[in-house]
Formats: sequence, structure tokens, C-alpha cells
Amino acid sequence: MNWSDDDLVMLSALEHYAYCPRRFALIHIESVWDENVFTLRGEQLHDRMDDHGVETRAGLRIERALPVWSDRLGLVGRCDIVEFLPDGTPYPVEAKPSKTTRRICHDAQVCAQGMCLEEMYGVPVPAGAVSYLGSHRRREVALTPELRQTVETMIAEMRALIRSGTTPPPANDRRCPKCSLIDACVPEVLAQARANRLERTLFRPEQEL
Repeated sequence: MNWSDDDLVMLSALEHYAYCPRRFALIHIESVWDENVFTLRGEQLHDRMDDHGVETRAGLRIERALPVWSDRLGLVGRCDIVEFLPDGTPYPVEAKPSKTTRRICHDAQVCAQGMCLEEMYGVPVPAGAVSYLGSHRRREVALTPELRQTVETMIAEMRALIRSGTTPPPANDRRCPKCSLIDACVPEVLAQARANRLERTLFRPEQEL
């Protein structure tokens, strides 16, 4: 399928959407960005990985910063690391600076990379991994039919948001304190404003009804 440039979805944006649709919209629709310790660590990590390179280690061919895409899904981006197993099967590895934490946003990103690699190389990609540099551990991600469907649904929802130019309301939950966009998002303020509007609507004096 031929996608317009406006309809292409970046792999990196998938993590933003899976973490919080409002965060995705603030970054990719409203062009808002801010830094915190988590984003700075991530940028430092990816700066070290941005140069494409190939090496062989323990029987694996390893490519870093490999450009990938999917014509079917309209996805473009890069994989931090792709390990090509001895039989040629690609194995995407997404590097994170944090300690081991299972998050759907990480799993979705790895799954999307695997789906791109399947289309590019014409071979099944059953699994990938997230490498947590903060704990020097790796967690394997099985690319199950359920996870693949979740990724395809997310991509469709992201594309619909981009086309509509709509920014969802804030979640105002436990994800917010760690988000670098909390000052731009002001989730508590907006959530309180919505609650106040609802209260005025529900308890409006009878003479105003």
C-alpha cells in the first residue's frame, strides 16, 4: 500500500502512544517536547547506538541502528539492535536505560519491529527482546497473535488521531509523575477543570435548567 508522508507512523511514536495517547498527541500533533532524567538517559543511550554498524559475535550477525519499514502497516523507523540467528532469523532487541520493568509500550515497540523485519526479509520473527541496561538483563518478548493485533490496533488509532488533529484528555494517573511532559500536560489541573464542569452541569440550579 502506498502511504502519504503524513500517514506514515514512526516506530518510536508507538512507544509514546502505548505509554499514553495524550503524550503521543502532544509530541506528534502539537510538537511539544520537554526533558527529564528518563528522556535524557534514553537520548544518551540512543546517541551511542545511532551509528549503523555490523559485527559478528558468538555465531550471530549483529546490526545496530538498522532502518526498518512495513509497507503494509505504514511503519518506518530503526531498530536499536537486530541479531540475525544462524538460520537467518532476525531477532530485534530494543535497548532501554532503565531497570527491568515489563511495560506494554516496550513490548509493542519490539513487536512492531519484528513485524517490519518479517515483511522485509520474508521470514517469520517469533520473538524479540528488551535489553535493560540499568540492570544488565534482557527480557524476551514473544510476538503472539494477541500482541500483534494490539500493535495493529494502536497504529490505526495513532493514524486516526494524526488525521483528526485531536489531543486526548489527560489520564491523571500513576504514569504522569514520570512523564517528561507533565508540565505541558498539567493533568491534575485539567482533570479538576473537567470535574468542576461536570459538577456545574449536574447540580445546576433549577432556574437555570
